[in-house]
Amino acid sequence: MNDRPAGRPGSAGERLLQSHLGTADRAATFYDRQVQPRLTDQMRDFVGRQTMVFLSTADAGGNCDTGFRAGPPGFVTVLDEYTLTYPEYRGNGVHAGNGNVLENPHMGMLFVDFTHHHIGLHVNGAAQLVGDAEQRRVYPHLPLDSAHGRQPSVWVHLRVHEAYVQCSKYIPHLEPAPRPRGLGADRPKDSDYFVPPAAAHAESRSHPPAPTLPMGY
Repeated sequence: MNDRPAGRPGSAGERLLQSHLGTADRAATFYDRQVQPRLTDQMRDFVGRQTMVFLSTADAGGNCDTGFRAGPPGFVTVLDEYTLTYPEYRGNGVHAGNGNVLENPHMGMLFVDFTHHHIGLHVNGAAQLVGDAEQRRVYPHLPLDSAHGRQPSVWVHLRVHEAYVQCSKYIPHLEPAPRPRGLGADRPKDSDYFVPPAAAHAESRSHPPAPTLPMGY
C-alpha cells in the first residue's frame, strides 16, 4: 500500500514522526531541495562511477530482503533520467530479492562512494525483470562483458520515483586494495561460514540430540 500523499515526497509515517519530534520544517527543506523525481546530471554521472550498490526489496506481505551487487564502474547503467538497469547472474538459486520484485515492485538502491567524495545516493522506484535477449534488443549499447564472460540470467529494470543524497557524516573512508587470491587457512568456505559444514549439518539432521530429561530423573 502506498501511503505517500499525492505529489509530496515522504510517507505519512515520516510526517507523523517529524511532527512528534519537531523536525517538520527541516524535513520540508530537505524534501524541497534534495528529493528529486528523476536523476539529475550529477546523479547520473555519480551512478556511472560506482562499483557497488545496496538493494532493498519486500514481498507482498512486507517481509524485507537486503542485497548487494558489485561490478566494474557503470555496471548499473543509466538508460535515461528516469531509468536504471543492471544485470543479474547465476547465484545461489534462491532469487530472494528478485522474487520479491514479482510480488511487489518497490525497490530501494543505495550507492555509496567510500573512497573519494564520501557521499551516497538513494534511488527508489519500481523494478521489473527483463530477459537478456529482450533487454539487448531494446538497449543494444549495454555492456557485453561486465562479469568476465558470464551471461546475465535476467536484467533488473528500475523506473525511478525519487532520488536524494545520503550525507557524508557517517560514511567511513575505505581504500581500494587487490583482493587476496584464495582463502586463508582458517577461513571457511562461503557455504560453511555461518552454518555447520554440510556433512555435519546432514548428520545433525539424521541424528537429532536426545531430549533433555526434567530435573529429578
